[in-house]
Amino acid sequence: MNALLLTEYKKLELVDFPEPQFGPDDVLVRVRACGICGSDVHGFDGSSGRRNPPLIMGHEASGEVAKIGANITDLKPGDRVTFDSTVYCGKCHYCVRGDVNLCDNREVVGVAPKEFKRHGAFAEYVSVPRRIMYKLPDSFPFEQAALIEAVSIGVHAVSITPVKLGDTAIVVGAGMIGLVTLQAAKAAGCARVIAVDMEDSKLEAAIAMGATDGLNPKKVNIPEAVREMTGGRGADVAFECVGYQAPVVSAIQSVRKGGTVTLIGNLQPNVEIPLQYVVTRQIRLQGSCASNGEYPQCIDLMARGVIKVAPLISAVAPLADGPSWFNRLYNHEPNLMKVVLVP
Repeated sequence: MNALLLTEYKKLELVDFPEPQFGPDDVLVRVRACGICGSDVHGFDGSSGRRNPPLIMGHEASGEVAKIGANITDLKPGDRVTFDSTVYCGKCHYCVRGDVNLCDNREVVGVAPKEFKRHGAFAEYVSVPRRIMYKLPDSFPFEQAALIEAVSIGVHAVSITPVKLGDTAIVVGAGMIGLVTLQAAKAAGCARVIAVDMEDSKLEAAIAMGATDGLNPKKVNIPEAVREMTGGRGADVAFECVGYQAPVVSAIQSVRKGGTVTLIGNLQPNVEIPLQYVVTRQIRLQGSCASNGEYPQCIDLMARGVIKVAPLISAVAPLADGPSWFNRLYNHEPNLMKVVLVP
């Protein structure tokens, strides 16, 4: 099969690769679309430490069932499907209690840290367990279905955050995850959603996707501006979608007393927080890891147009063009949001 292989850091090659093996509880998927995630771009140069070559990356995917394992009775070849990026064991303490995203034996499709290697979906075929797979409506475009994984990140973050009807939310970072998170926050009941980004073009995209306000930290002091917009209190909740020092602190300082900050971005391994500010204002600070069974909800929200992803797709390109698109994303070409590769 054709596959886009990370042969060494900053080098991707289209190669002839063996078709994946699959077990009795697995499904072989004919990949029809696979999105380039920001984590793939960071893995491209080795900076994340989770994409060790040689590796087929790619975890935001959709396609059709090609073959099924011997134990599978509820799928057939030709069914339209997507799958979670998290491969959970189903047996550990966290899986048994329903927190599959925190699985002790968690693996991720298209990822290869030192602990495991699992080839991904930048290929004609990928093998995944049936338990992480979901059927798609017949009318659901494969290119949009490939973005369900990204949508699930935002939906999960909002689902674990105490949002009340009429709340004000601030979303720091208006990249792909930020734009789906702000839509999820509005769907959950937030009446005002303030988007924050250093690029005005991204703020314009955020407004188009439903944000009520856009703030650029190059032009205003974000915490002061948010307090001014909220009667001096601050936002009820904040979603940090970048993962660097300054945005994290900005999110913390932008919520009201007793507010909640949900951290989604994780680009920088360690950041310093204003501890006394958090403690004396009783701010709830929590992380949000991947997703936890929200795929059916995401499919429904997207199918009904509550969360829109079509405007976020910058390009749909053949798998063979993958190396050039990776380079363009890696070099931060302006106005590129989501690139979807088609094997």
